[in-house]
Formats: sequence, C-alpha cells, structure tokens
Amino acid sequence: MRKLVRHLAAMAAIVLAGGLLSATLVRLAPGFGTDEQQLDARLSPESVEALRQARARARDIPGFYLHYLGRSLRGDLGESRTLNRPVRQLLAERLPVTARLVGTGLLAGWLCAVLLAVGSTMARKPACDLFATLLAGLSLSVPAAVLALLFVFANAPACLALALVVFPRVFSYTRNLLAKSYGLPHLVTAYAKGVGPLRILVWHVLPVAGTQLLAVAGISVSIALGAAIPVEALCGIPGIGQLAWQAALGRDLPLLVNLTVLVTVITLAANWGAELAGQDLGTREA
Repeated sequence: MRKLVRHLAAMAAIVLAGGLLSATLVRLAPGFGTDEQQLDARLSPESVEALRQARARARDIPGFYLHYLGRSLRGDLGESRTLNRPVRQLLAERLPVTARLVGTGLLAGWLCAVLLAVGSTMARKPACDLFATLLAGLSLSVPAAVLALLFVFANAPACLALALVVFPRVFSYTRNLLAKSYGLPHLVTAYAKGVGPLRILVWHVLPVAGTQLLAVAGISVSIALGAAIPVEALCGIPGIGQLAWQAALGRDLPLLVNLTVLVTVITLAANWGAELAGQDLGTREA
C-alpha cells in the first residue's frame, strides 16, 4: 500500500510538471498568439481587439495553468479554440477510437513478435534467425508516418501499421530474452534428459521471461501511443492522435495541455501497472 501511494504521488507530480511544460513549449513555439481570424476584413476593430486580448491572456503561462488546474478540479477542461467545442466532449468522443486502434495494434504486434521469436529460437537454424532479424530490422527502419502512407495507398487497416511499429521492439527483446533463457544450465540438462521442447517452453522458459516481458508491455503502450499520432492524422482516423495533430497546427493551448496530461497519465499507468504486476509475479514465483 505504501508503494502504491508513492507511485500515485509521483504520478501526480509528473502529470502536473508535464502539463506545465507542455503549456510553456506551446507558448514559446513560433506563431503562438497569431490568429488568421484577425485578417478577416469583415470583422470590426472591436472584434479584432477582443481576439487579441483573448490570445494575450494565454501568454501568462503560470496564470493560465493555475486557472486550468482550478477548472479541472471542477470537471471543466476548457474549450478548444480551433474546434470551438468543449475539450471534455472531444476527449470523450476521440478516446475510444484511439483505444481500439492502439489495443488492436498492440495485440497484433505482440502476437507476431512472440510467435516469431519463439519459432526462431526453437528452430535453432541460422536461416530462420536471419529472416526474422531482417524482417524486424526492416520494420524498425521505416518511420510510422511512412508506414501510414503505405497503408493508405494499399487501403489496409491502420492498426496493422501500429503493429509493425510495435513488432520490431518486442521481437528483438523477446528473442534475446528467450535465447538467454534457453542457455541456462538446468534447461540444457532437461534437453539432455529428453524433455520435450514444448514442455520446456511452457514450464521453464515463459515463467522466467514473463516478468521481464511485462516491463516491455508497459513501454510498448507508449510506443503505440506515439505512433498513433501520424497514423491517425494520415489515415483520417478521428482519434486522439488526429486531435493532437490539429491542436498542434492551430496552437490550441487548452487542447494541447489536456492531451499532454491524458497521454502522460496513460503512459505512467501502463508502465507502473506492468512494474507492479511484474513484482507480484516475481514474488509468487519465489
């Protein structure tokens, strides 16, 4: 319980610092404070001045952030300046779309990576290992935005693009971990005594590697969330990633701060959840 309280306190501190840093970076970005609506000749001088004052209030980052925190405690996340809608509604609409996309991409990426890592390790053939290494290296060298464009041209599901982003990271770590596990002395002895490879994998290798793979699971959530931004923006998927892209183009400070806080919370929760699960699994095995 004490460890959980420390984790929650650290998460709150990181989230608060991340939101403030996001607001500061947006404030210092080129073009902040400008509004194309000010160039509209149909607006009166009073309307143009009102737009300038509204933008000027966002220049005071400490004041803006304190005001934002006070409203957030009451459930008010502000209003998007580019979309003219409450941020809370936008997040409620877009988050399930991204959750489905990221969840499907993670599942497909992990399934391919683990199956290929297990197959190449158990086969113990240089050709299989070379093929798996080249496939992972090719997937790793292609940026997420390029993968998204290729899948747009091929009219293929966007979740597979996320799977290809996650796959090489998980595969490389899983293969190295399995190769190390298969080299342990007691497994060599089990092979010498004629124990079947499937039994060795299920009863001796996976329980040892499971704790460390949980740590990779937490990191892979962060990787998938980061890749979701270019994938959703280029594939036209109305999720959190596309929303973040639109907010960045429009210097939408209220929306960007809320998106930063949301992504930070999800990332920290995934990493610390995997860490706590790994510690619990290690304790039970001991």
